[in-house]
Amino acid sequence: MPGQTTSTQTAAGTTSPFARHWRLRPDVDFLNHGSFGACPIPVLDFQSHLRRKMEEEPVQFLWRHFEMRLGPVRQQLAEFLAVDPASLVLIQNATAGVNAVVRSLSLQPGDELLTTSLDYNACRNVLVAAAGQHRAEVVIAPVPFPLASPQQVVDAVMAKVTHRTRLALIDHVTSDTGMVLPVKAIAAALQARGVETLVDGAHAPGMLELNISQLDVAAYTGNLHKWVCAPKGVAFLYVRPDLQSQLQPPVISHGNNRPRPEHTSFQDRFDWNGTFDPTAWFSIGQALDFMGGLLPGGWPELRAANRKLAVAARKLLCETFEVPPPCPDSMVGSLATIPLPSRFQDRPPVATSKLDPDQVDLYDQHHIEVPFMRFGVPARRYLRISAQIYNTPAQYERLGRIVNRLTPH
Repeated sequence: MPGQTTSTQTAAGTTSPFARHWRLRPDVDFLNHGSFGACPIPVLDFQSHLRRKMEEEPVQFLWRHFEMRLGPVRQQLAEFLAVDPASLVLIQNATAGVNAVVRSLSLQPGDELLTTSLDYNACRNVLVAAAGQHRAEVVIAPVPFPLASPQQVVDAVMAKVTHRTRLALIDHVTSDTGMVLPVKAIAAALQARGVETLVDGAHAPGMLELNISQLDVAAYTGNLHKWVCAPKGVAFLYVRPDLQSQLQPPVISHGNNRPRPEHTSFQDRFDWNGTFDPTAWFSIGQALDFMGGLLPGGWPELRAANRKLAVAARKLLCETFEVPPPCPDSMVGSLATIPLPSRFQDRPPVATSKLDPDQVDLYDQHHIEVPFMRFGVPARRYLRISAQIYNTPAQYERLGRIVNRLTPH
């Protein structure tokens, strides 16, 4: 049961007593929860139960009982995010949410779509495609990294706003740097200039306390398979009521002309985009309850514990690598990106591939899963750690020792 404290020894070191709730390999130090998350065993078991029910009676499950199962999940998620459930829909991932908002814009030639230099590549591609279709322009606000203050992010964004700026895409937690950006301050400054904000909150739910209704943004999308630990393929899109009528989902289906009682037209368009497996959606409540029940203080204590571990691990690794922290502790959530030691910086870029060769060696030879990356101008090499309740300080200590012994590619 959640809260028990018996530890187990693995080849990789001493694991957290909570690791037994996941199916992660016990001989691997898994320090990359941020990429795809990891779903706890009880949540996976619940989803498997739902899948059996679906296959026992597909029509009953997917047709007659679909809304009966979706409604309570939406309500529970809306309470977790502090939004009106009428303005909330479920989607597959945050990239789908960005697509829905950006590709529904009525852009004119010369309009500008603003983003930052720290945005997620897939979402920038959405802006580029939309701008190209309408002869608009994508404007990049160069956000420094390392940086000394959140205000530098606000200043960088606002310096690129013009009278042609239609929409700003702002990450709540940037993927490469792991920094928590001051989205509330950015959105307020943009709103004062008449610019709407779309927040890419891919990492934020479960990592940060969210009160989306207080952000005053046009739209907010976030993943639930990461820090909420729901099954893969679960995300949400919130859209402010006055903007919902113009939005279409990435896949248009029955909802455009088949309204349902007690549902908004926004929900009609997004809730059903064709036959799919909705069991991941229907498992959201199970994930929220399970993760929220791991510690006596619920979600606030879990978020605080993960952040405390990330901050401490970052400090340890910066000291081990003899590098300064690249941003203030206040901008760290459950992710942290650390510059690699100087000897890793002298190597020329390797051919483009999905995984950095040093990352591959770290896993193949030492069973440590942690992403290496190269970004910035000039480009520098970093590694990014995640902190989830199944991680321990010993795992980051081992990471530091082994990286210091690696011969870089």
